[in-house]
Amino acid sequence: MKLSKLLAVIPHDADERAVEFEITSLAYDSRKAVSGSLFFCLKGEVTDGHLYAQSAYGNGCRAFLVTREVALPHDAIIVRTDDTRRALALLSAEFFGHPEKKLRLIGVTGTKGKTTVSTLLADALNRAGYKTGLIGTNGILFEGKKTPTANSTPESYELQKAFADMVEGGAEYAVMEVSSQAYLTGRVYGLSFHLGIYTNLSADHIGPGEHKDFENYMQCKSMLFAHSRYALINVDDAYSEAMALAAAGDVLYYSLENEADYAASDLALQTVNGSPGMAFSASLQKRGQHAFRVRTPGRYSVYNALAVAAACDILGLTAESAEQTLENTNVDGRFEIVPALPMRTFVIDYAHNELSLQNILETLRLYEPKRLVCLFGSVGGRTELRRKAMGEIAASLCDFCILTSDNPGSEPPTDIIADIEKGFLGHDCPYTVIPDREEAIRHAVLHSQEGDVILFAGKGHETYQLIDGVKVPFCEREIIEQSAKWMPTV
Repeated sequence: MKLSKLLAVIPHDADERAVEFEITSLAYDSRKAVSGSLFFCLKGEVTDGHLYAQSAYGNGCRAFLVTREVALPHDAIIVRTDDTRRALALLSAEFFGHPEKKLRLIGVTGTKGKTTVSTLLADALNRAGYKTGLIGTNGILFEGKKTPTANSTPESYELQKAFADMVEGGAEYAVMEVSSQAYLTGRVYGLSFHLGIYTNLSADHIGPGEHKDFENYMQCKSMLFAHSRYALINVDDAYSEAMALAAAGDVLYYSLENEADYAASDLALQTVNGSPGMAFSASLQKRGQHAFRVRTPGRYSVYNALAVAAACDILGLTAESAEQTLENTNVDGRFEIVPALPMRTFVIDYAHNELSLQNILETLRLYEPKRLVCLFGSVGGRTELRRKAMGEIAASLCDFCILTSDNPGSEPPTDIIADIEKGFLGHDCPYTVIPDREEAIRHAVLHSQEGDVILFAGKGHETYQLIDGVKVPFCEREIIEQSAKWMPTV
């Protein structure tokens, strides 16, 4: 593709050599920039792509998109624009032939529930016969193929490439998690969504390198609805009005507590396929009243399930499509049951802060386990107060705890655990400290008792531990299953 054709979609300043220069690839990582690449100099919180232009040139790249001057040899074609991040989004769409316009895009945003709602909705669409791709925390999934991603919402180039692959494979829909960072950094700039879904909002991702304050965090979340044909909003959430005010299209609401377009009632604890779950009834605009069961517990699970059922109704799917999905589909690392031993319930969940840990422990308490056991740690680089708060919550709700590592990063795990232990002061909950997480998991499994519910909190879908800047392979599910085989008798 001629560079001049690409550049036609953005304001820019370039010399006449750009007219005939042939572009065969786009790159924003200098290590991937080669002959025929257009290298985008992106400025981030940690580093600046302009500093790597020389490295890209050394790899054979000769075309550069910049926002400021860079010192390169005379044969380099330097194109200047005001915003290289927005340019990456627009030029990626142009480069791949605008696959986003050939798909119905569905975006899910909120502090909690994005992964669950998007995964279940994509499954329901596939069950109904619509080829659907999924993009989120657990990677890019399409037709059984999974591609890992660095962020819940990938960079705009990866998004457009994924859309192009989906279109080539015959996809009609793409369901994706839309993080606040995605709007803050322009990853979804220029995208229009058929349906935007809002789950909830609480303080998160605020601080250096993220959002400057809660207002900015909330504003970035709301931007999804300014670019959606339909907005489906949890009206029970305190910030639902802000989301609705930002909406450019039709707004529909779902609720467990108020009158709404989609309302749930008759919530009841129930075991679904051997797992603690919920039963509820929902009023659907097109399909009327319908009974559902979901294989995860608690009110928050009903909120997620209702969002999926409502979205299916808006999209014209049958209630049965949603019903089959809610009753049978697992979400990796989100209240994931590992059936390793009889008479015990092993739960893997991504709960990694105070609120999420409290929610899941309070929910599990409702099912009256013989013992509620929690294995958890905290990530490196977080405050002592957050760790102490997690300790207080676990100590007040559990019968026994195992304190261990999460993603310690460059911090000694024992220092992190010491901060968590402060939360146990004044509580009667017994606990043990096992810094090595694999050893801690083996201990939890081998010392489990009939009637126990054991929560492995913090890692969820992750298949690694981050230690001293290195991602060390680590699969919690596999360790649980292997440990169960060593159990002498059950």
